Amino acid sequence: MRQIEIAWESIGARIRITLDEGRNADCVEPLWAALPYRTLQGHALVAGDCMYHVPPAHDLLHAVPDYKVNRKIQPNGTVFLSAVQHLTIKYGELTEPMPTSPIGSVAPEDVESLPKIGQLIWDSVYRDGEPVIAQVRRVDGPAGHGVRRMTAESERVRALVERIAAETERMLVGPTEELIDIHDGKFPSGAGTKNSVLTTLVAVNGETRPLGYVSYTSLVRAARLTEVPLSALLEMAKILLVKPTEFLGYCGLNTLWDITKEVVAALDGITTREDFVALMAQMATYVNSIGAWNLQLFPWNAEGDRWTNRPTVTRSVDV
Repeated sequence: MRQIEIAWESIGARIRITLDEGRNADCVEPLWAALPYRTLQGHALVAGDCMYHVPPAHDLLHAVPDYKVNRKIQPNGTVFLSAVQHLTIKYGELTEPMPTSPIGSVAPEDVESLPKIGQLIWDSVYRDGEPVIAQVRRVDGPAGHGVRRMTAESERVRALVERIAAETERMLVGPTEELIDIHDGKFPSGAGTKNSVLTTLVAVNGETRPLGYVSYTSLVRAARLTEVPLSALLEMAKILLVKPTEFLGYCGLNTLWDITKEVVAALDGITTREDFVALMAQMATYVNSIGAWNLQLFPWNAEGDRWTNRPTVTRSVDV
C-alpha cells in the first residue's frame, strides 16, 4: 500500500494519503515518480471547500484516467488529480460538479483536521496571509525538492529543458522579483491605463492560466494521444504561444517571455515528438507554477463592499 505525506510546516499540520492501487494508474504513477517535492499550497476560489497544489508531474498532462466521478458528491478527504496538474483535496461542500479522477483518500484519522487546515489555507490565499508551502513525500521516504528533466535527443532542447526546470524549481516555492513587482503595481513598460493596477493584474492572470492549462497542455496531449503530424504541432505551437506570452512580457514577466522566444526559436530544429513533448511539458509545469503564484498574490480582498453591496443596475429592455 503506497502512502504519501503532505506537511505544511508553517501552519503546523500534516496528513497522510493512501493512494488507490487499482484505479487511475496513469495519474498515480506520475505523482509517485515526482516525489519528493515542495510547492505552493492553493485553495479553490470558485468551486468551494477544496485545496490544491501544482505537483511537478509532467506526465499528468496527458494522463488518461480510467475512472472519473462527480467530485461534488464524494466524501471529504477524497484526493483527485487532473490534467491541469492539480492535486486536490476535498474537505467540505463543493459547488462544481466537475468529473474528476480520484487517486486516493486522506487517512481516516486525519480527515477531521481538514476543515481547520482548509480554513488556514483559505486565509493565506484570500486574506493576505503568508504563503503556505506544501512538502510532499512518500511516507517513510526522504523529504526534498526537485523537478524532473524530460528526456530529449537534441542538445539544444536538453539545454532549454534544464533552464526551464531550474526556473520551475524556484517558482514552485517562491515568487520571483518580477511577480512581486507586478503585484506591487510596478510596471516599467507603463502597463495599466491611467495608472490602474487591478486591470493589469486581472489581465496577467487571464492570460497565464489558459497558457498553461489549455495551450501547453493541449499541445502535449495532442502529441501523445493523437496522430496529428509533428509538422502541424510545431506550427500550432508557434501560433498559440507567442502572442499571449509577448503580452505577459510587456506586463513584466520578462523571464517567461525570454524563455518562450528561445522555445519558439528551437521549434524549427525539432525532428522528434519526444523533443517536442519535452519542451511543451516542461513549459506547462513552469507556467502553471507562475499561475499558482498569481492567485496567491492577487489582492482578492480589494472587492470589499463594492461587490457585496453593489447598487442596482437599471437595464434597458427591448420592446
